[in-house]
Amino acid sequence: MKNSKSLILKLITALALSFSFVTAVETTNTGSCTQTVQAARKMSKAERAAKRWIAMRESGGNYYARNGVCYGKYQLNIAYLNGNYSKKNQERTADRYVYGRYGSWVNAKNFWLTHHWY
Repeated sequence: MKNSKSLILKLITALALSFSFVTAVETTNTGSCTQTVQAARKMSKAERAAKRWIAMRESGGNYYARNGVCYGKYQLNIAYLNGNYSKKNQERTADRYVYGRYGSWVNAKNFWLTHHWY
């Protein structure tokens, strides 16, 4: 009887631990992606215009432009792209970078106007 109670307690503990780990991983993996995707979907006209403006200043809108260690439409550091130079990854990475550093594309454009880089 004592062994069965101990076994049940161990199983419940193991299930609780595995559930909390899966929940933490899901939150970590989907949290930032969801935020970036939602931000891209809900982008205002001013945000889209600022994003286009930066792309034109950085690369002329060319996804294949290269300047030293910078690559693509937004001239991102190659390390940020993690070896994936696709258009989709460039867009996603640029959004993450800008929202993480400046909070918006409009703010990034204002910084660019002052410093000639973002």
